[in-house]
Amino acid sequence: MSRQRDVPGAMSAGPLSRRALDRLPVYLRRLNALAAAGTEYVSSTELAAVAGASRDLVRKDLSALGQLGRPGKGYPVGVLEAAIEQILGISTHQPVILVGAGHLGTALVQYGGFAARGLDVVSVLDTDPQRVGQPCGELTIEDASRSAEVIERTGARLAILTVPGEAAQLAADDLVHYGIRGILNFAPVELEVPEEVSVRVVDVSAELQLLAFHHISGEAGSAR
Repeated sequence: MSRQRDVPGAMSAGPLSRRALDRLPVYLRRLNALAAAGTEYVSSTELAAVAGASRDLVRKDLSALGQLGRPGKGYPVGVLEAAIEQILGISTHQPVILVGAGHLGTALVQYGGFAARGLDVVSVLDTDPQRVGQPCGELTIEDASRSAEVIERTGARLAILTVPGEAAQLAADDLVHYGIRGILNFAPVELEVPEEVSVRVVDVSAELQLLAFHHISGEAGSAR
C-alpha cells in the first residue's frame, strides 16, 4: 500500500474532536482490510459497526476530512484510507524509538503490525548494560544514555516507553529534551510533560480490571 498519497480537498484535523481522532485508527484498520480484499466502497453503517458508533457520528467524523462520500455508493475505500493516513501523519512512514527492552518492549519490537500502519521502530534503548548490544528483533539494543544521538540520527519524534514506573519520568524528560513530541506510555505512572508533547497511556491492568467488572456485573445481572 502506498504511503505517499495526497488527497485533494482533504481538510486538516482542526474540526475533529479528540474522540473523533480516537476513532480514525479504528476506521483505518477496517479500511486497510477492505483495501487488501479489493473492496472499492464502504458504507457509514459498516464503519459505525466496527467503531461502536452511530452512522450519523461516523458521517460527522468523515465530513471533517472533506467531501469524500459518493451518493448511493458510500465512501471510496482507497480515497478515505489515504485521507485518514494524511490526517494521522502516516502517509509517509514515521520513525519511532522504544525505551525499555524488557519482555513487553521486546514483544512490541517484534510485533509486525506497526510497519503496516506507517510506523517504523528504528531504535531500541535500555539502561541495563547486560541488554545493551544484544539483538532485539532486527535491531540491536542501544545504551539509553545515547538517546540524543539516536533521536538526531533517526529523526524520530515519537517514542514508546516500556520502562518501570520509577524510571518513567526521567526517561520521558530526556526524550522530550532531545526532541520527542509524542509518547506512548506503558509505565504505570502519569507523566508530566510540556503542553506541546502528546502522551497516550496504555494501562493494561486497568483495562483488565474493567473487563473483570463487566464480567462480574454481567453474571450478577443474569443471576437476578
